Amino acid sequence: MQLDILTPERKLYSGDITSVEMPGIDGYFGILSNHAPMISALKAGKITVEQVKAMQPSEDAIDTFIEDAQNKRFSLDVKGGVVEVFHNKVIVLLD
Repeated sequence: MQLDILTPERKLYSGDITSVEMPGIDGYFGILSNHAPMISALKAGKITVEQVKAMQPSEDAIDTFIEDAQNKRFSLDVKGGVVEVFHNKVIVLLD
């Protein structure tokens, strides 16, 4: 499954994942392959990503985030946003 995490300024992450957990308005929820299509608002909390393989550093990403993303499993603190899931593609738009 493909995950893209975007902010108004840049793309923070793009890669293949096996699962992701997010802080929804009504509580945390997980997304696995072949999840039903959905759109949900996100509140402040952590997004936890389980990658297929560790990502390679890129120049335009945040340094501390890249250090974490080099592990197969990493978390990212978020203030809120929106997520869309459709055909094994997860797009997260962060505030």
